[in-house]
Amino acid sequence: MKTISQFLDQHDRQIFSVNPTTSVREALEKMSIHNIGALLVLDGNALVGIFSERDYARKVVLQGKNSNDAKVSEIMTAKVITIDTTHTIDQCMEIMTHNHIRHLPIVNGSRVIGLISIGDVVREMIAYQKTMIDQLQSYITG
Repeated sequence: MKTISQFLDQHDRQIFSVNPTTSVREALEKMSIHNIGALLVLDGNALVGIFSERDYARKVVLQGKNSNDAKVSEIMTAKVITIDTTHTIDQCMEIMTHNHIRHLPIVNGSRVIGLISIGDVVREMIAYQKTMIDQLQSYITG
C-alpha cells in the first residue's frame, strides 16, 4: 500500500488555510471558491486547528451564531490529528474511521506539508484493489 510520501509525490496540490481571526463567512467563501470541505487554521506557520463544513453546521448554524461575526478560532477543531509521510493509505483510513474525521493534515516535524481527505484515501484504495485484482487475474490466466 502506498505511503503518504508516495501520495504527495503524485499529487501536487495547494494547501488552503486561514488564520484564527478570519471570519467564518470568509472561510466558507474560500472553501466554496476552491470546492473543498476543510481549511487548515494556521497561526503563522503553526497548525492550531482545522475548520470544516461539519464545524460550521454544528457550531454556527445549530448554535445560532452569525457567520459574519464569529471567528474561525471560536468554532474550529483545535485538537487536530495529524499524520506524517511514513503513514500508509491504510493507516489513514483506519485513523479517519476510528476518529470520525474526513481530513488529515500531513506534517513534517512541525511544518504542514499537505492535507489528505477521505475522498483521496478511498480513490487510492480503489486503485490499489484494482491493481491487485488485475495482477491476480493475470497470474491465474498465466
